[in-house]
Amino acid sequence: MTEPDLELDCRDLLCPMPIIELARHIGDVAIGQVVGVVAHDVAARVDVPAWCRLRGQDYVGADSAADGAPRFLVRRVS
Repeated sequence: MTEPDLELDCRDLLCPMPIIELARHIGDVAIGQVVGVVAHDVAARVDVPAWCRLRGQDYVGADSAADGAPRFLVRRVS
C-alpha cells in the first residue's frame, strides 16, 4: 500500500472530527501526495471515501498504521 506523505493521528477522535482534520490538512500536501488518516472511529471507514467523492479527491484505500490502527489513504487531486 502507498505510504502517506502526511499522517493524521485521529485515533482518539470521534465522528466527525477525523473528517474535519482531513479537510483542515489536505492543503498541507502537494497535489499528487497522500494523506493518511489513522482513526479507530468506525464511521471513518465510510466517511473518508464519501468525503473524497464529495470533494473530488482520490480515495486510495485502507491499510494499517505501524501499531495496527486503521489508516485511510487519500491522494490530493486538487
